[in-house]
Amino acid sequence: MKSVIRLVSILLSMLILSAALFSVPAGAVTFDCDVTTYSDSILMINLDTGMEVYSKDADAQRYPANLTKIMTYIVAAEYFDDFDNTKIPVKQSIVDGVLDSGMTTSGMEWHTGENLSVTDILYEMMMTQGHDAALLLADYIGEGDISAFVELMNEKAQQLGCTGTHFANPTGVHDADHYTTARDLGIMTRYAMGLPLFSKICGTATYYMEGDDYPIVTTNYMIDPGRGGEYFYTYATGVKNGTTEQAGRCLVATAVYDGYAYLCICLHAPYDEEKEKTDQYCMIEAADLFRWAFLNLTFVTAVTRSTPVCEQQVDHAWDTESILLVPETDLNIVLPDDYTDGDVTITPDSTDSVSAPITKGDVVTTATVSYRGEPFTTINLVAGDSVAVSPILYTTDAIRTVLTSPWFLLAVGVIVILFIIYVSVSSSYAKKRRRDKRR
Repeated sequence: MKSVIRLVSILLSMLILSAALFSVPAGAVTFDCDVTTYSDSILMINLDTGMEVYSKDADAQRYPANLTKIMTYIVAAEYFDDFDNTKIPVKQSIVDGVLDSGMTTSGMEWHTGENLSVTDILYEMMMTQGHDAALLLADYIGEGDISAFVELMNEKAQQLGCTGTHFANPTGVHDADHYTTARDLGIMTRYAMGLPLFSKICGTATYYMEGDDYPIVTTNYMIDPGRGGEYFYTYATGVKNGTTEQAGRCLVATAVYDGYAYLCICLHAPYDEEKEKTDQYCMIEAADLFRWAFLNLTFVTAVTRSTPVCEQQVDHAWDTESILLVPETDLNIVLPDDYTDGDVTITPDSTDSVSAPITKGDVVTTATVSYRGEPFTTINLVAGDSVAVSPILYTTDAIRTVLTSPWFLLAVGVIVILFIIYVSVSSSYAKKRRRDKRR
Protein backbone atom coordinates (compact mmCIF):
# COMPACT_ATOMS: atom_id res chain seq x y z
CA MET A 1 0.00 0.00 0.00
CA LYS A 2 2.84 2.42 0.85
CA SER A 3 4.45 1.83 -2.54
CA VAL A 4 1.16 2.59 -4.32
CA ILE A 5 0.71 5.83 -2.39
CA ARG A 6 4.31 6.83 -3.11
CA LEU A 7 3.86 6.15 -6.84
CA VAL A 8 0.68 8.22 -7.03
CA SER A 9 2.38 11.08 -5.17
CA ILE A 10 5.34 11.06 -7.57
CA LEU A 11 3.08 11.11 -10.62
CA LEU A 12 1.03 13.96 -9.16
CA SER A 13 4.18 15.94 -8.41
CA MET A 14 5.46 15.42 -11.97
CA LEU A 15 2.22 16.69 -13.45
CA ILE A 16 2.24 19.76 -11.21
CA LEU A 17 5.88 20.47 -12.00
CA SER A 18 5.21 20.23 -15.72
CA ALA A 19 2.36 22.72 -15.43
CA ALA A 20 4.60 25.08 -13.48
CA LEU A 21 7.47 24.87 -15.96
CA PHE A 22 5.31 25.60 -18.96
CA SER A 23 3.22 28.37 -17.41
CA VAL A 24 3.52 31.58 -19.44
CA PRO A 25 2.02 35.06 -19.27
CA ALA A 26 -1.65 34.97 -20.19
CA GLY A 27 -1.35 38.24 -22.12
CA ALA A 28 -0.28 41.85 -21.87
CA VAL A 29 -2.22 44.64 -20.25
CA THR A 30 -2.26 48.06 -21.88
CA PHE A 31 -2.97 50.93 -19.52
CA ASP A 32 -4.71 54.08 -20.69
CA CYS A 33 -2.05 56.27 -22.28
CA ASP A 34 -2.55 59.70 -23.85
CA VAL A 35 0.85 59.79 -25.60
CA THR A 36 0.83 60.54 -29.33
CA THR A 37 2.52 57.62 -31.07
CA TYR A 38 3.98 57.37 -34.57
CA SER A 39 5.34 53.83 -34.87
CA ASP A 40 3.16 51.03 -36.21
CA SER A 41 4.39 48.60 -33.53
CA ILE A 42 5.25 49.54 -29.94
CA LEU A 43 5.93 47.56 -26.79
CA MET A 44 6.85 48.96 -23.38
CA ILE A 45 8.05 46.71 -20.57
CA ASN A 46 8.78 47.45 -16.93
CA LEU A 47 12.19 45.87 -16.43
CA ASP A 48 11.79 45.56 -12.65
CA THR A 49 8.84 43.18 -12.98
CA GLY A 50 8.92 42.05 -16.61
CA MET A 51 5.39 43.39 -16.97
CA GLU A 52 4.21 44.77 -20.30
CA VAL A 53 2.45 48.08 -19.65
CA TYR A 54 1.76 49.36 -23.15
CA SER A 55 1.54 47.66 -26.53
CA LYS A 56 0.47 48.51 -30.04
CA ASP A 57 0.43 45.76 -32.64
CA ALA A 58 3.41 44.21 -30.85
CA ASP A 59 3.17 40.84 -32.61
CA ALA A 60 3.13 42.17 -36.17
CA GLN A 61 6.16 41.18 -38.22
CA ARG A 62 8.32 44.18 -39.12
CA TYR A 63 11.70 44.80 -40.70
CA PRO A 64 14.16 45.53 -37.86
CA ALA A 65 16.95 47.37 -39.76
CA ASN A 66 19.98 47.85 -37.48
CA LEU A 67 18.15 46.42 -34.46
CA THR A 68 19.17 43.08 -36.02
CA LYS A 69 22.56 43.61 -34.42
CA ILE A 70 21.13 42.93 -30.98
CA MET A 71 20.98 39.27 -32.01
CA THR A 72 24.36 39.57 -33.76
CA TYR A 73 25.73 40.77 -30.43
CA ILE A 74 24.14 37.87 -28.55
CA VAL A 75 25.68 35.23 -30.81
CA ALA A 76 29.09 36.92 -30.75
CA ALA A 77 29.09 37.51 -26.99
CA GLU A 78 28.36 33.86 -26.32
CA TYR A 79 31.03 32.72 -28.77
CA PHE A 80 34.02 34.63 -27.38
CA ASP A 81 35.48 33.99 -23.92
CA ASP A 82 37.80 37.01 -23.87
CA PHE A 83 36.64 40.21 -25.57
CA ASP A 84 39.80 42.24 -24.96
CA ASN A 85 42.48 39.73 -25.87
CA THR A 86 40.77 38.03 -28.82
CA LYS A 87 41.84 39.79 -32.02
CA ILE A 88 39.99 39.66 -35.33
CA PRO A 89 41.63 40.60 -38.66
CA VAL A 90 39.92 43.36 -40.62
CA LYS A 91 39.73 41.69 -44.04
CA GLN A 92 40.03 43.80 -47.14
CA SER A 93 37.40 41.59 -48.81
CA ILE A 94 34.82 42.40 -46.12
CA VAL A 95 35.46 46.14 -46.30
CA ASP A 96 35.42 46.15 -50.12
CA GLY A 97 32.18 44.18 -50.12
CA VAL A 98 30.50 46.77 -47.91
CA LEU A 99 31.82 49.71 -49.97
CA ASP A 100 30.99 48.12 -53.32
CA SER A 101 27.42 47.28 -52.30
CA GLY A 102 26.75 50.79 -51.09
CA MET A 103 26.12 49.67 -47.51
CA THR A 104 26.86 52.02 -44.63
CA THR A 105 30.32 51.67 -43.10
CA SER A 106 31.37 52.32 -39.52
CA GLY A 107 35.00 53.21 -40.26
CA MET A 108 36.57 49.78 -40.59
CA GLU A 109 38.11 50.84 -43.90
CA TRP A 110 40.62 52.82 -41.83
CA HIS A 111 41.73 49.63 -40.10
CA THR A 112 42.09 47.27 -43.06
CA GLY A 113 44.85 44.76 -42.42
CA GLU A 114 44.85 45.38 -38.67
CA ASN A 115 43.75 43.01 -35.91
CA LEU A 116 41.08 44.59 -33.69
CA SER A 117 39.82 43.34 -30.34
CA VAL A 118 36.32 41.92 -30.08
CA THR A 119 35.57 44.72 -27.62
CA ASP A 120 36.39 47.45 -30.17
CA ILE A 121 34.40 45.73 -32.91
CA LEU A 122 31.37 45.35 -30.64
CA TYR A 123 31.47 49.06 -29.78
CA GLU A 124 31.75 49.91 -33.47
CA MET A 125 28.82 47.63 -34.33
CA MET A 126 26.39 48.74 -31.64
CA MET A 127 27.09 52.48 -31.59
CA THR A 128 26.91 53.14 -35.32
CA GLN A 129 24.72 52.28 -38.30
CA GLY A 130 27.61 50.71 -40.23
CA HIS A 131 27.54 47.08 -41.33
CA ASP A 132 31.24 46.26 -41.68
CA ALA A 133 31.75 45.45 -37.97
CA ALA A 134 28.84 42.98 -37.94
CA LEU A 135 30.14 41.28 -41.10
CA LEU A 136 33.63 40.95 -39.61
CA LEU A 137 32.20 39.13 -36.59
CA ALA A 138 29.91 36.95 -38.71
CA ASP A 139 32.74 36.04 -41.08
CA TYR A 140 35.11 35.16 -38.23
CA ILE A 141 32.59 33.09 -36.22
CA GLY A 142 31.19 31.44 -39.36
CA GLU A 143 34.75 30.60 -40.46
CA GLY A 144 34.28 32.44 -43.73
CA ASP A 145 30.64 31.43 -44.16
CA ILE A 146 28.35 34.27 -43.09
CA SER A 147 25.27 32.10 -43.75
CA ALA A 148 26.50 29.76 -41.01
CA PHE A 149 26.48 32.70 -38.61
CA VAL A 150 22.95 33.63 -39.69
CA GLU A 151 21.90 30.07 -38.94
CA LEU A 152 23.24 30.52 -35.40
CA MET A 153 21.16 33.70 -35.11
CA ASN A 154 17.98 31.87 -36.07
CA GLU A 155 18.76 28.96 -33.75
CA LYS A 156 19.23 31.38 -30.86
CA ALA A 157 15.99 33.16 -31.67
CA GLN A 158 14.15 29.84 -31.47
CA GLN A 159 15.85 28.98 -28.17
CA LEU A 160 14.71 32.30 -26.70
CA GLY A 161 11.12 31.72 -27.83
CA CYS A 162 11.05 34.36 -30.56
CA THR A 163 8.24 32.89 -32.66
CA GLY A 164 7.80 35.80 -35.08
CA THR A 165 11.44 36.23 -36.08
CA HIS A 166 13.62 35.14 -38.99
CA PHE A 167 17.03 36.53 -39.91
CA ALA A 168 18.56 36.55 -43.39
CA ASN A 169 21.73 38.50 -42.55
CA PRO A 170 23.67 39.80 -39.52
CA THR A 171 23.40 43.48 -40.45
CA GLY A 172 19.75 44.39 -40.97
CA VAL A 173 19.97 45.34 -44.67
CA HIS A 174 16.58 44.87 -46.24
CA ASP A 175 15.48 41.37 -47.16
CA ALA A 176 11.87 40.24 -47.51
CA ASP A 177 12.74 37.15 -45.44
CA HIS A 178 14.31 39.19 -42.63
CA TYR A 179 11.80 40.22 -39.97
CA THR A 180 10.91 40.24 -36.29
CA THR A 181 8.29 41.66 -33.90
CA ALA A 182 8.35 44.20 -31.10
CA ARG A 183 7.65 41.44 -28.58
CA ASP A 184 10.50 39.27 -29.91
CA LEU A 185 12.87 42.24 -29.78
CA GLY A 186 11.86 42.70 -26.16
CA ILE A 187 12.85 39.09 -25.48
CA MET A 188 16.19 39.49 -27.28
CA THR A 189 17.07 42.78 -25.63
CA ARG A 190 16.31 41.62 -22.10
CA TYR A 191 18.45 38.55 -22.74
CA ALA A 192 21.28 40.64 -24.20
CA MET A 193 21.22 42.95 -21.18
CA GLY A 194 22.44 40.00 -19.12
CA LEU A 195 25.50 39.50 -21.35
CA PRO A 196 28.93 41.10 -20.79
CA LEU A 197 29.34 44.75 -21.86
CA PHE A 198 26.01 45.00 -23.70
CA SER A 199 24.40 47.64 -21.51
CA LYS A 200 27.68 49.54 -21.16
CA ILE A 201 28.31 49.64 -24.90
CA CYS A 202 24.71 50.56 -25.75
CA GLY A 203 24.78 53.36 -23.18
CA THR A 204 28.00 54.94 -24.49
CA ALA A 205 27.85 58.17 -26.53
CA THR A 206 31.56 58.49 -27.40
CA TYR A 207 34.22 55.76 -27.56
CA TYR A 208 37.86 55.66 -28.67
CA MET A 209 39.16 52.42 -30.15
CA GLU A 210 42.62 51.38 -29.12
CA GLY A 211 45.20 53.59 -30.88
CA ASP A 212 42.64 55.94 -32.45
CA ASP A 213 42.61 59.69 -31.90
CA TYR A 214 39.13 60.08 -33.35
CA PRO A 215 36.03 58.73 -31.57
CA ILE A 216 33.15 56.48 -32.45
CA VAL A 217 29.96 58.47 -31.94
CA THR A 218 26.58 56.96 -31.17
CA THR A 219 23.66 57.43 -33.52
CA ASN A 220 21.24 57.13 -30.59
CA TYR A 221 20.56 60.80 -29.92
CA MET A 222 18.56 59.97 -26.80
CA ILE A 223 21.75 59.27 -24.83
CA ASP A 224 24.01 61.94 -26.40
CA PRO A 225 23.78 65.28 -24.53
CA GLY A 226 26.26 66.95 -26.88
CA ARG A 227 24.77 65.99 -30.24
CA GLY A 228 21.30 64.74 -29.35
CA GLY A 229 19.59 68.10 -29.50
CA GLU A 230 15.82 67.89 -29.05
CA TYR A 231 15.99 64.08 -29.01
CA PHE A 232 18.25 63.85 -25.97
CA TYR A 233 16.40 62.43 -22.96
CA THR A 234 18.07 62.81 -19.58
CA TYR A 235 16.96 59.45 -18.19
CA ALA A 236 17.67 57.37 -21.31
CA THR A 237 20.34 54.69 -20.84
CA GLY A 238 20.60 52.87 -24.27
CA VAL A 239 20.09 50.71 -26.52
CA LYS A 240 20.09 51.12 -30.36
CA ASN A 241 18.30 52.70 -33.30
CA GLY A 242 18.12 51.86 -37.00
CA THR A 243 16.60 53.01 -40.27
CA THR A 244 15.91 51.69 -43.75
CA GLU A 245 13.37 52.80 -46.32
CA GLN A 246 11.34 49.61 -45.77
CA ALA A 247 11.76 49.40 -41.97
CA GLY A 248 11.23 53.09 -41.32
CA ARG A 249 12.64 54.51 -38.10
CA CYS A 250 13.22 51.80 -35.48
CA LEU A 251 14.36 52.03 -31.88
CA VAL A 252 14.98 49.93 -28.80
CA ALA A 253 15.49 52.22 -25.80
CA THR A 254 15.86 51.93 -22.04
CA ALA A 255 15.42 54.56 -19.36
CA VAL A 256 15.75 54.68 -15.57
CA TYR A 257 14.23 57.18 -13.15
CA ASP A 258 13.61 57.15 -9.42
CA GLY A 259 14.26 53.42 -9.11
CA TYR A 260 12.06 52.43 -12.07
CA ALA A 261 13.45 50.97 -15.31
CA TYR A 262 11.62 50.61 -18.63
CA LEU A 263 12.31 49.15 -22.06
CA CYS A 264 10.57 50.63 -25.09
CA ILE A 265 10.54 49.10 -28.59
CA CYS A 266 9.28 51.18 -31.52
CA LEU A 267 9.12 49.80 -35.06
CA HIS A 268 8.25 51.38 -38.41
CA ALA A 269 7.99 55.02 -37.47
CA PRO A 270 7.59 57.41 -40.44
CA TYR A 271 10.66 57.97 -42.59
CA ASP A 272 11.04 59.71 -45.93
CA GLU A 273 14.63 59.80 -47.09
CA GLU A 274 14.09 63.00 -49.05
CA LYS A 275 11.67 64.96 -46.88
CA GLU A 276 12.21 63.76 -43.31
CA LYS A 277 15.80 62.62 -43.18
CA THR A 278 16.46 64.09 -39.74
CA ASP A 279 13.10 63.42 -38.08
CA GLN A 280 13.38 60.77 -35.35
CA TYR A 281 9.72 60.13 -34.55
CA CYS A 282 10.49 56.94 -32.63
CA MET A 283 12.78 58.85 -30.25
CA ILE A 284 10.12 61.48 -29.68
CA GLU A 285 7.45 58.92 -28.81
CA ALA A 286 9.84 56.80 -26.70
CA ALA A 287 10.74 59.80 -24.54
CA ASP A 288 7.04 60.67 -24.15
CA LEU A 289 6.19 57.07 -23.22
CA PHE A 290 8.97 57.02 -20.63
CA ARG A 291 7.65 60.27 -19.11
CA TRP A 292 4.14 58.84 -19.01
CA ALA A 293 5.31 55.66 -17.28
CA PHE A 294 7.50 57.44 -14.74
CA LEU A 295 4.79 59.93 -13.82
CA ASN A 296 1.67 57.73 -13.93
CA LEU A 297 2.63 54.17 -12.99
CA THR A 298 3.56 52.95 -9.53
CA PHE A 299 5.14 49.82 -8.06
CA VAL A 300 2.65 47.63 -6.15
CA THR A 301 2.90 44.33 -4.26
CA ALA A 302 -0.52 42.97 -5.16
CA VAL A 303 -0.26 39.86 -2.95
CA THR A 304 2.47 38.37 -0.81
CA ARG A 305 3.54 34.77 -0.23
CA SER A 306 1.43 34.73 2.93
CA THR A 307 -1.78 35.98 1.29
CA PRO A 308 -4.40 33.19 0.85
CA VAL A 309 -5.81 33.27 -2.68
CA CYS A 310 -8.29 30.40 -2.60
CA GLU A 311 -9.24 27.16 -0.88
CA GLN A 312 -8.73 23.83 -2.65
CA GLN A 313 -10.52 20.57 -1.79
CA VAL A 314 -8.20 17.73 -0.72
CA ASP A 315 -8.98 14.04 -1.16
CA HIS A 316 -7.61 11.23 1.05
CA ALA A 317 -6.54 13.69 3.76
CA TRP A 318 -6.14 12.52 7.36
CA ASP A 319 -7.89 15.32 9.21
CA THR A 320 -8.97 18.02 6.71
CA GLU A 321 -11.11 18.43 3.61
CA SER A 322 -9.42 21.50 2.10
CA ILE A 323 -6.23 23.52 2.04
CA LEU A 324 -5.41 27.21 1.54
CA LEU A 325 -3.36 28.12 -1.51
CA VAL A 326 -0.95 31.08 -1.50
CA PRO A 327 1.30 32.62 -4.21
CA GLU A 328 4.68 30.95 -4.66
CA THR A 329 6.34 34.39 -4.52
CA ASP A 330 5.26 37.96 -3.87
CA LEU A 331 3.40 39.38 -6.87
CA ASN A 332 5.12 42.66 -7.73
CA ILE A 333 3.52 44.65 -10.55
CA VAL A 334 3.14 48.21 -11.76
CA LEU A 335 -0.26 49.86 -11.88
CA PRO A 336 -1.68 53.31 -12.64
CA ASP A 337 -1.54 55.69 -9.70
CA ASP A 338 -5.34 55.79 -9.54
CA TYR A 339 -5.82 52.02 -9.23
CA THR A 340 -8.17 50.51 -6.65
CA ASP A 341 -7.83 47.22 -4.77
CA GLY A 342 -10.57 45.63 -6.84
CA ASP A 343 -8.80 46.33 -10.14
CA VAL A 344 -6.50 43.32 -9.73
CA THR A 345 -8.08 39.86 -9.57
CA ILE A 346 -6.45 36.45 -9.20
CA THR A 347 -8.41 33.50 -10.56
CA PRO A 348 -7.28 29.88 -10.06
CA ASP A 349 -6.95 28.05 -13.36
CA SER A 350 -8.20 24.80 -11.81
CA THR A 351 -10.63 24.09 -8.97
CA ASP A 352 -10.27 20.30 -9.19
CA SER A 353 -9.58 18.59 -5.89
CA VAL A 354 -6.04 17.38 -5.21
CA SER A 355 -4.92 14.23 -3.49
CA ALA A 356 -2.97 13.99 -0.25
CA PRO A 357 -0.19 13.80 0.75
CA ILE A 358 0.76 17.46 0.13
CA THR A 359 3.83 19.24 1.47
CA LYS A 360 3.77 22.92 2.35
CA GLY A 361 5.12 24.88 -0.62
CA ASP A 362 4.14 22.29 -3.26
CA VAL A 363 2.79 23.86 -6.47
CA VAL A 364 -0.88 22.84 -6.64
CA THR A 365 -2.16 24.91 -9.58
CA THR A 366 -1.70 28.17 -11.44
CA ALA A 367 -3.77 31.34 -11.36
CA THR A 368 -4.46 34.06 -13.92
CA VAL A 369 -3.84 37.63 -12.80
CA SER A 370 -6.02 40.27 -14.46
CA TYR A 371 -6.27 44.04 -14.37
CA ARG A 372 -9.86 45.22 -14.76
CA GLY A 373 -10.73 41.93 -16.40
CA GLU A 374 -7.75 41.90 -18.79
CA PRO A 375 -5.36 38.95 -18.14
CA PHE A 376 -1.70 39.85 -18.12
CA THR A 377 0.26 37.13 -16.32
CA THR A 378 0.05 33.82 -14.47
CA ILE A 379 1.42 32.80 -11.09
CA ASN A 380 1.93 29.52 -9.27
CA LEU A 381 -0.26 28.75 -6.27
CA VAL A 382 1.31 26.57 -3.58
CA ALA A 383 0.02 24.73 -0.53
CA GLY A 384 -0.05 26.89 2.57
CA ASP A 385 0.31 23.86 4.86
CA SER A 386 1.22 20.19 4.72
CA VAL A 387 -1.54 17.58 4.58
CA ALA A 388 -0.98 13.93 5.53
CA VAL A 389 -2.65 11.09 3.71
CA SER A 390 -5.22 8.78 5.33
CA PRO A 391 -4.45 5.14 4.33
CA ILE A 392 -8.02 4.10 5.12
CA LEU A 393 -9.58 6.81 2.97
CA TYR A 394 -7.06 6.22 0.23
CA THR A 395 -7.71 2.48 0.19
CA THR A 396 -11.48 2.95 0.33
CA ASP A 397 -11.40 5.43 -2.51
CA ALA A 398 -9.10 3.18 -4.55
CA ILE A 399 -11.51 0.25 -4.10
CA ARG A 400 -14.48 2.44 -5.01
CA THR A 401 -12.64 3.73 -8.06
CA VAL A 402 -11.87 0.19 -9.17
CA LEU A 403 -15.42 -1.04 -8.56
CA THR A 404 -16.97 1.83 -10.52
CA SER A 405 -14.47 1.97 -13.34
CA PRO A 406 -15.76 1.10 -16.85
CA TRP A 407 -13.09 -1.57 -17.26
CA PHE A 408 -14.10 -3.29 -14.03
CA LEU A 409 -17.78 -3.19 -14.99
CA LEU A 410 -16.88 -4.54 -18.42
CA ALA A 411 -14.90 -7.37 -16.83
CA VAL A 412 -17.81 -8.19 -14.54
CA GLY A 413 -20.15 -8.18 -17.52
CA VAL A 414 -17.87 -10.57 -19.43
CA ILE A 415 -17.67 -12.86 -16.41
CA VAL A 416 -21.46 -12.86 -16.05
CA ILE A 417 -21.92 -13.64 -19.74
CA LEU A 418 -19.34 -16.42 -19.56
CA PHE A 419 -21.07 -17.79 -16.44
CA ILE A 420 -24.45 -17.78 -18.19
CA ILE A 421 -22.91 -19.53 -21.18
CA TYR A 422 -21.28 -22.05 -18.84
CA VAL A 423 -24.58 -22.73 -17.04
CA SER A 424 -26.44 -23.04 -20.32
CA VAL A 425 -23.86 -25.42 -21.79
CA SER A 426 -23.71 -27.45 -18.55
CA SER A 427 -27.49 -27.70 -18.45
CA SER A 428 -27.65 -28.84 -22.06
CA TYR A 429 -24.90 -31.36 -21.45
CA ALA A 430 -26.70 -32.72 -18.33
CA LYS A 431 -29.94 -33.13 -20.26
CA LYS A 432 -28.13 -34.95 -23.01
CA ARG A 433 -26.56 -37.35 -20.49
CA ARG A 434 -29.95 -38.10 -18.93
CA ARG A 435 -31.43 -38.83 -22.33
CA ASP A 436 -28.54 -41.11 -23.13
CA LYS A 437 -29.01 -43.04 -19.89
CA ARG A 438 -32.73 -43.57 -20.54
CA ARG A 439 -31.93 -45.00 -23.93
